[in-house]
Amino acid sequence: MATKPKKQLPYEKRKGEAALSDFAEYVEKQQALRFPSSKPATADAAAASTTAAASAAAAATATADLEHHEELDDILDSLNLSDPAPRVRLRVLLLSPNDDADSLQKLVDLIQERLDEGHGETVFDIGFENNGDSMRLSKDEWDAAYKRLIDAAKKLRAECKLLLTKNVGGDLDGAPTKDKECSGKVMIRQTPATVESVIETRIAVVGNVDAGKSSMLGVLVKGDLDDGRGKARVNLFRHKHEIETGRTSSVGMEIMGFDTKGQVVVSDTPGRKLSWEEIGKRSAKVITFTDLAGHERYLRTTVFGLLSSSPNYCLLMVAANNGLIGMSKEHLGIALALNVPVMVVITKIDICPPQILAQTIEQITRILKSPGAGKIPIFIKNHEECINTATHFVSKRICPIFQVSNVTGENLDLVRSFLNILPHHGRYNADAPFEFHVNDTFSVPHVGTVVSGIVKSGVIHAGDDVQIGPDSLGRFTQTSIRSIERKRISVPAASAGQSASFALRRIRRKDVRKGMVVLAKGDGTPPKVHREFVAEVLILSHATTIKTKYQAMLHVGPVSQTCAIIDVDRPFIRTGDRATVAFRFVQRPEYLAPGDRLLFREGRTKGLGIVKSLGYDPLKPLNPNQAGTADVDDDGQQKTTESGGPSGKSENAPAEVKVGA
Repeated sequence: MATKPKKQLPYEKRKGEAALSDFAEYVEKQQALRFPSSKPATADAAAASTTAAASAAAAATATADLEHHEELDDILDSLNLSDPAPRVRLRVLLLSPNDDADSLQKLVDLIQERLDEGHGETVFDIGFENNGDSMRLSKDEWDAAYKRLIDAAKKLRAECKLLLTKNVGGDLDGAPTKDKECSGKVMIRQTPATVESVIETRIAVVGNVDAGKSSMLGVLVKGDLDDGRGKARVNLFRHKHEIETGRTSSVGMEIMGFDTKGQVVVSDTPGRKLSWEEIGKRSAKVITFTDLAGHERYLRTTVFGLLSSSPNYCLLMVAANNGLIGMSKEHLGIALALNVPVMVVITKIDICPPQILAQTIEQITRILKSPGAGKIPIFIKNHEECINTATHFVSKRICPIFQVSNVTGENLDLVRSFLNILPHHGRYNADAPFEFHVNDTFSVPHVGTVVSGIVKSGVIHAGDDVQIGPDSLGRFTQTSIRSIERKRISVPAASAGQSASFALRRIRRKDVRKGMVVLAKGDGTPPKVHREFVAEVLILSHATTIKTKYQAMLHVGPVSQTCAIIDVDRPFIRTGDRATVAFRFVQRPEYLAPGDRLLFREGRTKGLGIVKSLGYDPLKPLNPNQAGTADVDDDGQQKTTESGGPSGKSENAPAEVKVGA
């Protein structure tokens, strides 16, 4: 008779939470190796004077040193500790005479450098030097510095938008300081030269069913308020049954555009929703929202949407009258496991009694401060807090919390301001070989087969020859790019970090599937695909122990497939354990790379991990001590169930180990 699985004890939960925060740091380090970010090179006088021997030694040290911290580099850069040659102080550049062309050009070069780092936008602090020292500006000096900054930005086809001031006066002035020194934050955003150079930030919207996810997106994108009866969400639904039930069951996409001045791109006609083409052509920055399902029945769809869309941020919606219940905790756990910065929006505050709202806020604060999450909750209640939090949101420890109403519109302007200045972040290398992950397929009349997804690395142009695969036998098919679209606008090229759709030549819709990859045409050697791989995993929650032969649904990016554990580096693993595990795909081989993040679940999420190596050699088991004793049974007969398959069947067939072309 099957026994009911026992409930987790409190100490087991605490062990799992502590292990999650440690494992997140390990995953981040491995991700840096998988997707090295290509920072724009700056033409420094110091770089020219560096000797070849010194640069070779530095490169060797950087390669060998895995304990590299980018945050430390940023601190050193801001303090000017890494520059042998002293830079001109910002105060001198901003307050130089109007006829000083040399100072103006230096200021232009500095702004261009910051725009390159920020992918076309940056927040400039007038009143503070790079190292944080105050410029001690008077009101007249601040006005002159702001005018000088606008003149320099115009030379780069960029607009300046004043976000927040101190001791300057006006509507945007924050709380005054005792020293009465004038300062301010200015958003500088460049006008995109072409449609394909528009800044794109992806945000995954998650939360429990009836939290108001689709309604919130409908209000943000359309500009009109909700009526409390689901009017705002109708435009986001893709299926008839979604409109009838009011519940999302698929991965919906919606975009929101901001122009160079930071204004939301909406229709001049009240009630009319702009098309994606209109938003894309009028915007300098586009926020792509992935609207995910909240119902437990659609958890597989939600997990697929979270992993395949490679979000830069995660927006967790919580209904004020319900609190963090049901799938909200599951979604938050997945976002934390993926190491994605999280922001929380508490909706329906107009219909929630004050004491219930206070309980919800207390619950959210407690969960975010728990060891597993390790977040610092910051409640955004005014414009000044909004601007300061958004500019510092690159730190993943911060978790901003908004309280909004889609019916009355309360605090929605704070959410829009926050999204406008949200810094773009992510690891993308445009110089690496082209790699594109397919997360949806279509058959378009008069066009043919279309695949959509994310460009992970490299650059692709319309007309380029590519290969797509693997199929069920692990083979790749040669094809070419007929055309490329981004946000339903035809573009000549797509680069790393962008979401795009490709129309493919000579490919039928039934021959492509979610989880395939599109790679550049190689030199004749087919790409390696694997059925078996080794990963470092962390068990988040499991009532019993996990051993070999355990099967679960595994998600690696857009790949979703059942996997079996064929070897573990210890006899068994349980909640909170970190272990090295060998997996085997049950159905077909897949294209993987070391450093890919994975998540496996059996119903709800059981664990997460990162791919360490591809392929698995049964002659080199992960736990040699156990292999020597476990491979022989009581009768002296050799067993093959540890490194082979169940029922003693050898799984060392050529098609099973590593599949080529």
